Amino acid sequence: MAAAASEHAAEEGTMSIYKAARRIKRRESTLYNALRSVADDAAFVAEIAALWPTLPLVANLRCGLWYAQPRSLAATCYFKSTDGHAGNWAFSTARLNLHLALLAGERGGCIIVDSTRKGKRFPDSMAKTIPIWCCVLNRAIQRHRLRAINQSSGLNSEMSAVVSNGDAEEYSGSSNWDSSVHLPVWVLETERNAIEGRIEEWADLFESCGADIHSLALGLQKPLRPLWISQNTRIWLNEVPDHQLWDFTPIILVSASASGTVATQRTASEFSWRYIPGAGDDEESWARGLTPTLFWKHSYDLLDGGPDLCNQLVADIVEKDRVYRAQRGEHSPQVIVKHIKCSSYGQESYTGDHTIITQPMNSNPSTLAPANTQYSNDGHVVFWIGTSNIAVASTMQVADGLADMDCILNCDSTSRLPSNSSEDSYLELPIVDSKDERFSLLKNLPKAVSFAKKNLIARRKMLLCCQSGEDISICVALAIITRLFNDTGCFDCGESFMRRDITKLEMRKRLVFICKYAVNARPSRGNLRQVYGFLCNEKEQLPH
Repeated sequence: MAAAASEHAAEEGTMSIYKAARRIKRRESTLYNALRSVADDAAFVAEIAALWPTLPLVANLRCGLWYAQPRSLAATCYFKSTDGHAGNWAFSTARLNLHLALLAGERGGCIIVDSTRKGKRFPDSMAKTIPIWCCVLNRAIQRHRLRAINQSSGLNSEMSAVVSNGDAEEYSGSSNWDSSVHLPVWVLETERNAIEGRIEEWADLFESCGADIHSLALGLQKPLRPLWISQNTRIWLNEVPDHQLWDFTPIILVSASASGTVATQRTASEFSWRYIPGAGDDEESWARGLTPTLFWKHSYDLLDGGPDLCNQLVADIVEKDRVYRAQRGEHSPQVIVKHIKCSSYGQESYTGDHTIITQPMNSNPSTLAPANTQYSNDGHVVFWIGTSNIAVASTMQVADGLADMDCILNCDSTSRLPSNSSEDSYLELPIVDSKDERFSLLKNLPKAVSFAKKNLIARRKMLLCCQSGEDISICVALAIITRLFNDTGCFDCGESFMRRDITKLEMRKRLVFICKYAVNARPSRGNLRQVYGFLCNEKEQLPH
């Protein structure tokens, strides 16, 4: 024992600065400190939102969800910081966020909330990803407006008069349309020039992916432009500018947390706590199964209980929610906590606390879904994909009684089998994420497409669901629509698939079509690769 104690003391004496800093940070990054920091930063976000009360508040997934109460959020968006990293700039057609642009056009702008824990004032998603997105959309809209004007000028006088009273009048200000890149002042000039040099390439990519730019051009009367607000920003409350007077549609980017790399000590009326910048980031490492919705539902109890009771209160809240969902047949996984050693448009119908948004089967597949889609506090939404008779949702929605669904394709094996279903109307496929099993989706897609084909021939309405409703179910829908539907989004049992080549561009167009309706879609790159591999295999097996 003495030898072991002396060896441990020797290790303590030789501990590196890195290990010592990690140990100190681990002790400070408690659950209570994280929740208290989130609540403190959320108060700042609420103050900024109150300056422009008519602008909708939008959370950038996933971190932004922690910094606003669910009832105050108008929508969510998904911009990744990796698309704005230096040398890795990208415009993603899998994350177009067109619903955000339409929402901003309808309401005169929007406020997006996000945060980062890396000591920066703004995450790269706000510093570069969203500015790139704004510029690419502006550039594509400018091209569309100029084409409309040129086409109207080439018509005969009678038709020209008709067009000039329509689109040409709407687009009369195209010459003054701002399509330049607006980046924050701290971005280096070399990086700014590199981004500007790729805007035309990204605009071509955006136009080629099949997005409905015409609806965007009609919905946005002023070009998009980002503005940045952090806790270091000074705003004179008696001189808050009126956003309606600006010559652009503002995308106000609010970084919730204070910048700084070191946690600071703060005191409340009863407890002292350590402030953690960007505490809402990487929730798996600290939240212990707590979600933003559960946090804001029980925020007063959690914060008033203090640091000594916080962990137990969170465990009780998460377990009660798990039991509540399990009793109703919803997805309810057991939360496993790793202990840290001392040395994480349509019609609205209401069912309890949940809101089901069912988008009607529009006769015009090219019509974009309205931007004012409402979300429930739990985010439970059913998205109809055009006129395809296919809807996507999370498995948590299955138990809420979808009377208008004829069949269910469940891609989450952890959910319970509905008691009133048969083999013809229910199929459960144990599909897991590509990070857990590389070819899980690829192996199950043939059964999924076969099940869909049989039910779509019978004109049944089908629900595709996975645990999140944002990744695997979207990829399964992409495989089905590419394999069984033609270019206009009509079911043809796969006849057009036999006549066309399968390219990544064709698959990208169909993904954009799906994301036009399922605005929460976040398909991973690994799962999209499996869909492409499946479609190529299907093409090879067809008779020449």
